[in-house]
Amino acid sequence: MADEFITIGSGGSMSASINPLGAELWSLTDAEGRELMTDADPRWWTGHAPLLFPFVGRSRGDAYRLDGRDYPMPQHGFARRRVFEAVEQSGDAVTFRLEADEETRAVYPFDFRLDMRFAVEGRTLRMTALVSNRGGEDMPCSFGYHPAFAWPLPYGGAVEEHRVIFEKDEPAPIRKVGHEPGLIALESVQSPVEGAVLAPIHAMFEGDALIWDRLESRSLFWGVPGRTGLKIDFPDTPWLGLWQKPGAHYLCVEPWAGMADPVGFEGDVWAKQGILRLAPGEERAFRMDVSLTG
Repeated sequence: MADEFITIGSGGSMSASINPLGAELWSLTDAEGRELMTDADPRWWTGHAPLLFPFVGRSRGDAYRLDGRDYPMPQHGFARRRVFEAVEQSGDAVTFRLEADEETRAVYPFDFRLDMRFAVEGRTLRMTALVSNRGGEDMPCSFGYHPAFAWPLPYGGAVEEHRVIFEKDEPAPIRKVGHEPGLIALESVQSPVEGAVLAPIHAMFEGDALIWDRLESRSLFWGVPGRTGLKIDFPDTPWLGLWQKPGAHYLCVEPWAGMADPVGFEGDVWAKQGILRLAPGEERAFRMDVSLTG
């Protein structure tokens, strides 16, 4: 059945369960069965790890303009609301596929294919999205990940002891959501990162996500220093969002190739920040690895 989860694993070291609806990672557990992702408490947010395609973030007015015509587009695109087909499967890997159909062409008139592969290798989950343009004209798109990891992780240490430790120092100012809901403020703000270390607190997210659009790192650690945690690698995505509903039991670590519209944006889709132009027959891969450390 399309609504049956598919679980993959690596000889007991790590196990992942994926929902074909949205090809969404719902569970990631270690060898002892400890959950590394959100508890999806409905008081906060019932999402787990939606895939953001064909656009990341919100389009102003929940619509985008192409060739003088406006098309409706929900926040983060439509892929997370579509059922993917499992086209390849083994005990430790599965590939899901979403292709253009009449419904998608009504809001996004392009012949795309989105393959989403999950593979567990030892204590690492490797996720690779492959976006393909199967049509005859240039295709605008972006892509992002949105996984919600447990906060606190199940390895001891208080909520307040958890850290995001970037692979490099991150002194550049960051962006935040502006006065138009879901859209990016035009001005930057001082980064809360000290050197390479962010000490997150719930209050940081009262104004929505923290957004790095001048990111040096392509890897980070999430957890309590000195304890088992998560090493998260995202080599193909230049931007990063961190988000939670304040007080919830998760932190979303969101590598993006694309971003929401800025406040007041009125341009064509090709002027959207972070839009990729895929030529006919071209494809682009976006990888995200999640590994247990220690």
